[in-house]
Amino acid sequence: MEPETSVIEEWNGSASSKLTKTATFTVAGATVRKSSLRFNHLSRRILDAFVPEGFPGSVTPDYVPFQIWDSLQGLSTYVRTMLSTQALLSAIGVGEKSATVIGATFQWFLRDLTGMLGGVLFTFYRGADLDSNAKMWRLAADLMNDLGMLMDLLSPLFPSAFVVIVCLGSISRSFTGVASGATRAALTQHFALQNNAADISAKEGSQETLATMIGMALGMLLAHITMGHSMAIWFCFLSLTVFHMAVRCLTLSTLNSERSSILLPHYIKTGQVLSPKEVSLMEHILPLWMSSWMTSRVENLGKRIPTVDLSHLASSYYNKGMYILLPRKSFVDVVMHRDSTAADVLQAFMHALVLAKLDDKNQSVHIQSQSWMDKNYQDFLLMLRSSGWRTERLLSPSIAWKANWSIDSSDKVE
Repeated sequence: MEPETSVIEEWNGSASSKLTKTATFTVAGATVRKSSLRFNHLSRRILDAFVPEGFPGSVTPDYVPFQIWDSLQGLSTYVRTMLSTQALLSAIGVGEKSATVIGATFQWFLRDLTGMLGGVLFTFYRGADLDSNAKMWRLAADLMNDLGMLMDLLSPLFPSAFVVIVCLGSISRSFTGVASGATRAALTQHFALQNNAADISAKEGSQETLATMIGMALGMLLAHITMGHSMAIWFCFLSLTVFHMAVRCLTLSTLNSERSSILLPHYIKTGQVLSPKEVSLMEHILPLWMSSWMTSRVENLGKRIPTVDLSHLASSYYNKGMYILLPRKSFVDVVMHRDSTAADVLQAFMHALVLAKLDDKNQSVHIQSQSWMDKNYQDFLLMLRSSGWRTERLLSPSIAWKANWSIDSSDKVE
């Protein structure tokens, strides 16, 4: 009688749907045979150093294409950095007998100082807007980095304006540092499906390190080959400034002003809600290209109360509201109540879009917009959630100014 045979399989992975078989044990009586998939196990262990635990089930579907393009972009950046640094050092006078140590030191100090001041000023003026427009500012950061390296590359061509050029380049790169770091935090939260933002951030650092090492090696090789050949340097530099496709791969499911301005008019017109993927193909990622309708109709969300006609505020639709809408010319100002919540901010912005969509100057537009909100807003939110949108809040610059009002028979507003 043959002994009973049992087979035990060994699997590795944190997500039940994404496990990898690493070994098979065959037990026949007192005999145990092990069949290991060493190559697959080794490749998986190497991959684990660069991708989050549980990959790909622990991240969003747009993680892989974004990281591929981002790594290629980082690789090209480090290669171009070697070329621009070589030009910058040449302009400072490295290798020339006439150059002085104190002169080169002062120029480098001035370059770093202007960069630091530029970063502080950029944070002061634009820090609150980085989270709400992560795609736009991520691309802007990449373009500003390109501009900074371009300035370094131009510096040897204009010796009389050298200090001004390198300081402008340093300021440009300081914008890159602030915007890139802030938007990276926002994108990491977007990618994390299992509260694994820290793991994603750490593995992104490993990917960047690998791209840096490869980029530095290729950059040194390219700098050596093109040394003394200006046309070749410029050709290589400009040819490598094409990897700016990473942000186009992102499919963000959070609501900001532009995505809301795409979703709501489409819902009013068709009764359907677009998916995050569809909206990602429609939204613009540069301020210059943004829809004039969106930017010109709703503004001053949470700013100081403008000097406009407040006579209509005593109407019943503002008696118990947590926000006030103030149309003026082609704009709609939004004033939030001091006790308003994140959900109230989202509702206020959507209401302002409805008000702007009606495009009427008489007071009945408030009644019409409120009527639409009463009938359709909750259904709109439900359809947004079912389509994969996150409706907890509107990503917008922080609301620094709020108001408190009480409306009585004398029509007084505080």
